[in-house]
Amino acid sequence: MIEGTGSVSVAAVDLGASSGRVMLGEVGHDHLRLRAAARFANGPVPAEDGLHWDVSALHRHALDGLRAAAAAALGGLVSVGIDSWAVDYGLLRDGRLLAEPFHYRDERRGEAGPRLVHERVPPAELYARTGLQHLPFNTLYQLEADTRLAEADRVLLVPDLLAYWLTGAEVAERTNASTTGLLSVTSGQWDDELIERLGLPPALLADLVDPGATIGTLLPEVGAAVGAPGLRVVAVGSHDTASAVVGVPLAGDDAAYISLGTWGLVGLELDAPVLTEAARAANFTHEGGVDGTIRFLTNVMGTWLLSETLRTWDRDDLRALLEAAADVTGPVTVFDVQDPRFVAPGDMPARIASWCAEHDVAAPADAASLVRSIVESLAAAYAEALQTAATLAGRPVRQVHVVGGGSQNTLLCQALADRTGLPVVAGPVEATALGNVLVQGRAAGAVTGGLAEMRELVRRTQDLRRHEPCSPR
Repeated sequence: MIEGTGSVSVAAVDLGASSGRVMLGEVGHDHLRLRAAARFANGPVPAEDGLHWDVSALHRHALDGLRAAAAAALGGLVSVGIDSWAVDYGLLRDGRLLAEPFHYRDERRGEAGPRLVHERVPPAELYARTGLQHLPFNTLYQLEADTRLAEADRVLLVPDLLAYWLTGAEVAERTNASTTGLLSVTSGQWDDELIERLGLPPALLADLVDPGATIGTLLPEVGAAVGAPGLRVVAVGSHDTASAVVGVPLAGDDAAYISLGTWGLVGLELDAPVLTEAARAANFTHEGGVDGTIRFLTNVMGTWLLSETLRTWDRDDLRALLEAAADVTGPVTVFDVQDPRFVAPGDMPARIASWCAEHDVAAPADAASLVRSIVESLAAAYAEALQTAATLAGRPVRQVHVVGGGSQNTLLCQALADRTGLPVVAGPVEATALGNVLVQGRAAGAVTGGLAEMRELVRRTQDLRRHEPCSPR
């Protein structure tokens, strides 16, 4: 406890697809503050058998960040929580990682798995059981095609793997487990019948835990190394979007959210699933949220298009490019950001030009026009997804919240407001880390109440920017 404030200090290990961070959080009834203890790069690592994640390096970075957070924490750290992207996993044998996990963007991840699964369980039945949208890299598809699976006795998703290395406890946090395609959307438990039909050994999957549960304490050698012996590791919404949605300052049932980073996760928070054929056809998913909520959303391409474009150009001046893009006048090419050609790493400007040629539309002529085209195409895709979500759920949307790194892109937020005709509230940028911290703060007793109270604390303490719609394009 921080003396005189009623607040506690916690550490949030927040791992994204392109970067990671360890954030030091201070949280209490009237206090919510984040400071970066460490930031580090992340990304795909090519190997002979495909793209991988270097989770061993992420573990080392997390320990370095935790050491820095422990040294800087007023009153000492009371806990640490871990969140990351979904679907990817490590295979263990006798507690040892067999190999670095595959990256979901590896082009071979989606070749055989869906076909093998659908031969045993039709897509419509899968959706009725799990509520999960079809993505070719969903965990169940990856497992079905994983030639290493026979060697393993345990599978752990990325945040669960890091928690295991910290504590020695093997668990599966429920919000991330909901993205595997192996969890029942109605019971919130592993679907044992489905697992058996897929021929997966049930013992591969760890016991489920909910956000707020204590996973364990740091192993003695880990606690000594980071200067925090006995530190609790608390389960949070370990799927980063689950934590991000906790940090969305939603108020009322007529607000939607977009967690905008590498992907744009567009959706609503619901109490019950929408298991209709229309929802399945629209590729909307049901993922577990904190406090038993359902994240009814769809994956739309995110700022990956911009980051890969800048990487192709060997530039790092996105702000200047967005300023130039804002000055572009006249018609702007809008392309389908969901085209599969844009998923894998590569020359994004050339792929966009290829899409334009195939669809007989003008390709953007210069860098500013291309950036503006990307921004408008993303905004159009988000606007369409928001309308679809509202229709499927039978719920009006009157306000849109954009959180995450993409909330800093004012050109994109304004384009979204214009295309939807709705006010867009941008921020907080660090919604994922805030959600992580809030769940830990509640577990420590420094925050009381449910999601509404936590979100009210976000509204009172964080910088938010409102974009009103102007003339739609």
